[in-house]
Amino acid sequence: MELEAQNKVLQYSQASAERASERFEALFASVPLSLMVLDEHDMVVQANAMAHRSFQPTERDRPLTALMPFVSAHDAERVRLAFAEARQQGQALATEVVFAQGEQVRITGDLHIAFITLGHEGETPQHQYLCAVIDQGPLLAERSALQERNEQLRASEKRLEAVINSALDAIVCVDQHQRITVFNPTAAVLFQCSASDALGSRLERFLPDAAQALGFGQLTTQAVLGEMTARTAAGKELSVEVSVSFEHHADGLSTTVFARDLTSRKRAEAQRTELEAQLRESHKMQAVGTMAGGIAHDFNNILGAILGNVELAMADCTPESGAMVSLREIQKAGRRARDLVRQILTFSRNEPPRLNAVDLAEALHDTERLLRVTMPPTVALQIHIAPHLPTVLADATQVEQALLNLCTNAIHAIGTAKGTVRVDALPLRPDTALCDRLGLPAGDYVAISVHDNGPGMDAATLQRVFEPFFTTKPVGQGTGLGLAVVHGVMRTHAGAVDVHSTPGQGSCFTLYFPAQAEGAAAPTATEPAPAVTAPLAPPAQQHVMYVDDDQALVFLVERLLRRRGYRTSGYTDPMAALQALRAAPQDVHLLVTDYNMPGYSGVELLQAVREVRPDLPVALASGYVTAEIEQAALAAGARALIHKPNDVQELCDTVDRLIHAAE
Repeated sequence: MELEAQNKVLQYSQASAERASERFEALFASVPLSLMVLDEHDMVVQANAMAHRSFQPTERDRPLTALMPFVSAHDAERVRLAFAEARQQGQALATEVVFAQGEQVRITGDLHIAFITLGHEGETPQHQYLCAVIDQGPLLAERSALQERNEQLRASEKRLEAVINSALDAIVCVDQHQRITVFNPTAAVLFQCSASDALGSRLERFLPDAAQALGFGQLTTQAVLGEMTARTAAGKELSVEVSVSFEHHADGLSTTVFARDLTSRKRAEAQRTELEAQLRESHKMQAVGTMAGGIAHDFNNILGAILGNVELAMADCTPESGAMVSLREIQKAGRRARDLVRQILTFSRNEPPRLNAVDLAEALHDTERLLRVTMPPTVALQIHIAPHLPTVLADATQVEQALLNLCTNAIHAIGTAKGTVRVDALPLRPDTALCDRLGLPAGDYVAISVHDNGPGMDAATLQRVFEPFFTTKPVGQGTGLGLAVVHGVMRTHAGAVDVHSTPGQGSCFTLYFPAQAEGAAAPTATEPAPAVTAPLAPPAQQHVMYVDDDQALVFLVERLLRRRGYRTSGYTDPMAALQALRAAPQDVHLLVTDYNMPGYSGVELLQAVREVRPDLPVALASGYVTAEIEQAALAAGARALIHKPNDVQELCDTVDRLIHAAE
């Protein structure tokens, strides 16, 4: 009975062992891991299907008889140490071991090793290793992708940081509590505050109005707030253009504020507006100058006829007659009209003046002597001249005319009240802003300022102050050409005139003359023709031909020259005069022709005369003699230039001189 009981126990144990062995075999075969049992010599005692599929995917591949041949050379030593550790410790782990099956198939996995001992009591024990290979390829690929993504994110963050730090606009980021989290270098410069000081501050510290607009974040992702007033850390206000961008996160709303400084733009716009005004003024000046040149031609002819006939009438009257008094008054008025026309031409002409080295200190003293004779006793004149004032290349007469006009205007501005006119002259080098505003090239200048403490001018008057014929004086007390002449003089001298005035605080006009470089030679002025002090007796029956499109002038000159003993023939048509000359070329001894005639200029007539009679003396008359006109006339062979309107004596002297020179 005892034996039967023991047999039953043994049978039960055997059945349990067999069932356990079956369960192990089923688990060993179906577990989704590569499982292998190795002996002490690395021989594969048993391997499941997963191991065979992983290490021997096809029949042509290396058979799974040993594990170490599959281990890469780089990991072989580490795997051997893991087996030794498992023998001592019972288990070991070698991570990310590369198993190679041929040249193309690679398995990267963690190798788990468990050391087991088999055998019954009294038998020699068998030592084996239970190995499990967990494929880490998908995890490693995912980890590599995550690492690459993290690198990309870090690179993107660096690029974004570089963009923010190098942006020309101020960029400020704030959190949901409107606390500043990002403050780029441009913002630090714009708001004059370091980033360390700004971080953590509220946005209202720099943009009080923009903080109220952050409520738009619930409605849109971005908004343009337009021009706003910002404050620097020191409290200084400045204009900025603001736009915002909103981003929603799990922890709340973040806002990026972009602020652009408008100071430079506003300055540029103001400068552009000023330049546009100067351009319009320049165009207006050119238009008026062109008009003045056209008017002067006809007006000079009228004045020439008036003055010439007055002198003829005066020659026919006795000095004590009442008509002589009237004729003298007519002559005075005509000469004033002639001076007015010359002022118009001074304003309108564009040719460069005849430049000589001019001592402005001497010119100021000459102007002072002229002014003190006519100054009212209530006005004090003060002249302050810096020592060693540089000379300038200028036309002395025009310089004195400009100074006289400015000082006279200053005296008239003060009127009957007590006041002071102060004239300052000093050398200076204007800054870039002043040169740009006045259109002056950089360099050294002599500045002459004329100050008065009169009533000053408002902005509307300042805009028109250099406009020809514009005046604030009562009718009959001013022509409005004084400052226009000053403007023309400074333009022809490559200088500029500037004006500052405030109502109730007087006015200040400043002339900027380019200073002459030390050692520079002044251009040599053309010596004028020697004046004839006494009229020369005309040879008997010398024939003078006079050509002008104005009938009154032709009639005047004919009468004038006949009185002096000349035979005279006058023509208003240059072609008729040329035809008469061709008919009798040797009968004419002098030709005087107007320069500007409709359809045919005096130079063209002169060239045609040269073909008929090359030795015939020719004089050209014009009321607008420019350097170009003079050069063209002399090049064509003219013997003299006569300025209109001229005195009778001047015309007669020129005719006498040319007639006697031709003898």
